[in-house]
Amino acid sequence: MNIPRSVVGFLSSRGLVIATAESCTGGLIASLIADVPGSGACLDMGFVVYSPSGKCGVLSVQAQTIEEHGLTSEEVAREMATGVLALEACSAHIAVANTGIAGPPPKGTDLAPGTQCFAWRYKRRDGEYMFSETRVFDGDRTTIRQNAALYALSRIEHYFNQLPNARRRGP
Repeated sequence: MNIPRSVVGFLSSRGLVIATAESCTGGLIASLIADVPGSGACLDMGFVVYSPSGKCGVLSVQAQTIEEHGLTSEEVAREMATGVLALEACSAHIAVANTGIAGPPPKGTDLAPGTQCFAWRYKRRDGEYMFSETRVFDGDRTTIRQNAALYALSRIEHYFNQLPNARRRGP
């Protein structure tokens, strides 16, 4: 199955638009979408925010969140997804965010190599809904980043289908 093509078809068929906020994947999620013909109708914007200052300054991730939970955390991914959808110029209905490590973990952490944290935020008339996950991918740096980007895309429709049962999350 071609995951990016499936995602573009899913988004286009429902008139949905997506934005990305990426750290470890370095723009691969947005790039995979953009590779699909017709993706211009469903891709609004993508941000690569690798550094803490980028996450905080562009996407309004709280420094305290980074201090308490670390850069590789679902909490940071959630704030990244919230931040991109909150941007005045963003017209997306869905945000996907990723932060993680593709190589050896930083000293002083107990994270496994390949740890990736994701968040998916959906904006609807009845509110906003958030989902997040942490996964560990095997392989070299390139393989981890590629698999993380494909995984992030593969869960968009999955979580969309859970929205009627999702708890409402405020901004």
